[in-house]
Amino acid sequence: PPPPSRPQFFLIATPTLTMMKLAVLATLAASAAAFAPVQTGKASTALKAFEGELGVQPPVGFFDPLGLLDEADQERFDRLRYVEVKHGRIAQLAFLGNIFTRAGGHFGGNIDKAGHPFDSFPNGWAAIWGPDAIPGKGFVQIFSFIGLLEIAVMKDMPGFGNQFPGDLRNGTFQSQWDKLDEETQFRKRGIELNNGRAAMMGILGLMMHEQLGGTIPIVGEM
Repeated sequence: PPPPSRPQFFLIATPTLTMMKLAVLATLAASAAAFAPVQTGKASTALKAFEGELGVQPPVGFFDPLGLLDEADQERFDRLRYVEVKHGRIAQLAFLGNIFTRAGGHFGGNIDKAGHPFDSFPNGWAAIWGPDAIPGKGFVQIFSFIGLLEIAVMKDMPGFGNQFPGDLRNGTFQSQWDKLDEETQFRKRGIELNNGRAAMMGILGLMMHEQLGGTIPIVGEM
């Protein structure tokens, strides 16, 4: 008898799904900025220069497969670390926001004067793009608010004694942070960095599953 045929699996590519794939690749590239398995030459030089930096930890160690730190100086490393921390913070907000709204949590009241309540709009990507997305003016307001935070609030302002990449206190919360010893400060920064890395993978996973459909434990129907 002929051998049993193997089951075939097909994935229908859509523009949105293609965009999600590109987003995954882009974030993986950005997240790889500060850590790489030791090889030879330039990689060995980068390892020696940055192996003691925050985030270089077991079991992976120094991980920079794209070689973004080859021949890099401290200024470039700090820039890449700032970008990683920033993306991690955004991803944490995005992941928790996605989980919160899918669990039924929404602001009370209406989103506009026409009387559309917040909970009348879908969750996830469908809230931004699709037939039931929030009104265009609402999206402009959200985008403008984020832009205001980006250019005027959530930035490293010189002259305030910020101590490390991603330190955006800008003169605030000094006493609460300074009362911690150096070891505790380093540990807390590491916790934030790792949570951000996990959140970047988490929100991209939710975005992919939303396009594929189905149900995820805790999150629910996608």
